[in-house]
Amino acid sequence: MATTLSHAAHDRLVAELEDLTTRGRVEVAQKIEAARALGDLSENGDYHAAKDAQGHMELRIRQIEALLRDVAVVDEVEDTGAVAVGSIVTIDFDGDEEHYLVGNPEERREGYTTISPESPLGAALLGKGVGGGVEWRVGDNIFTAKVINVGV
Repeated sequence: MATTLSHAAHDRLVAELEDLTTRGRVEVAQKIEAARALGDLSENGDYHAAKDAQGHMELRIRQIEALLRDVAVVDEVEDTGAVAVGSIVTIDFDGDEEHYLVGNPEERREGYTTISPESPLGAALLGKGVGGGVEWRVGDNIFTAKVINVGV
């Protein structure tokens, strides 16, 4: 199944991948080489920290490459009044307002919790409009909420 991303998220990931595979790899290699020059690697904290950083960076590179391998880049979401991938939704859940961005975690925006459209809540929200009730199941528990606002 293709990962759906906005143009902005796609461009941000492409730029991050380029940075990690060029500048990032060079920087980490320099840190490893400098730490190696200090001597005994078995008790060399700088060396182990640099190797750990290299592992985390390579994992992130593989994550981005996997996302970009099967991606569908979508235009900006139209404000149709119904929840779609890319919508910002406010729900009333047990008297509390909660704000979500429905989409891939890479779509993150300041001030919003990102929920996957494949998650129980995300799937229940898709297609709902203001005033609509939603119900979703997590394990043996059933939750309900009301859509207060849908935007982009």
